Amino acid sequence: MAGGGKRKQKSAPQVGQVNGQVKRAHVEEAESKAGSEAGSGVPLRLREEVERLYKLRMPEDFYQFWDFCTRLSPDHPQDALQDVLGLRLVGPFDILSEKHKRLQSSQLNFHLHWRHFYDPPELQTVLQGSADTQHHMGYYRDCPDALPVFVGENEARKDCTINQLGDNLFSAVLLFLARKKRERGGRRDAEAVERLEAELKKEAERLGLPLERKTKAMKQRDRKVVTKTFHGAGIVVPVDKNDVGYRELPESDADLKKICRAIAEAEDDDSRMKAFAPIQEMMTFVQFANDECDYGMGYELGVDLFCYGSHYFHKVIGQLLPMAYSLLKRGVFGEILQAHLTSRSRDNLDQLAGV
Repeated sequence: MAGGGKRKQKSAPQVGQVNGQVKRAHVEEAESKAGSEAGSGVPLRLREEVERLYKLRMPEDFYQFWDFCTRLSPDHPQDALQDVLGLRLVGPFDILSEKHKRLQSSQLNFHLHWRHFYDPPELQTVLQGSADTQHHMGYYRDCPDALPVFVGENEARKDCTINQLGDNLFSAVLLFLARKKRERGGRRDAEAVERLEAELKKEAERLGLPLERKTKAMKQRDRKVVTKTFHGAGIVVPVDKNDVGYRELPESDADLKKICRAIAEAEDDDSRMKAFAPIQEMMTFVQFANDECDYGMGYELGVDLFCYGSHYFHKVIGQLLPMAYSLLKRGVFGEILQAHLTSRSRDNLDQLAGV
């Protein structure tokens, strides 16, 4: 086999899939329709506006969570969790509150709205926590035309790690709440925390939403993950019965991080160019892999370099990931990635600030 990697021999077959999700498409459509009939009262006009501006389908629990917070705080639903948990509803929730209507410019790119430094295109922020750590939660999708596969959290001031918190916002907030209870001990606001916890559980039960950290569907996804990547949430690509779709990088995660460190911390440009040699070699291997339909190799390398966080990798990432997303038919992720690279910041996250 050409190229410097080898195909993963024991990956779960995903025959007949496109973007790793097609077999679920009809099920998801039925679930979304059923949820609309049974759950949220968010008008169709706002639902369509969210999906038009983000180019992403939203799960029904997103709208159900908005209804829940509206009942908690009718005048300020986005702040319904602020006093008790320090969480604020952001991102696409700004569209449900119609905050974006007060913005005169039509140039706003919602792909950058509350997009943190380490957020890959697969992650869409919907809840913002501590400003000190830039803790946030969001929906994680394996492909842009499918519903999210889980709710993830990240602390962008610390690193790129994405932790999984169940498959809906009720489970994510309850898991976050339980952690806060352990950290706080017997504080004076314990009664308010207990009350909110009871209300969240009652509503989730009424809606029939699972509250475990790892649902059955998430465990099934784990079997399709071809590699964890630096952020730990893993990536999924279609792999057929002959293991075509993904081949491993020639370097381990530990060795790749050493290579990245040598580049980022090089004393001068000459040293940096020399340190780039292993990356250039891997990019050649990626070309071979793409020619043989192992699109996951370039996808993995691009995600890892993005997660490392150094601006020295932006040019390479801009070559690797848009190509991988195009080959995998995940073009919207390519659009998000390119917009993010041109305006990647640890600050200025709220594109509607001052509105």
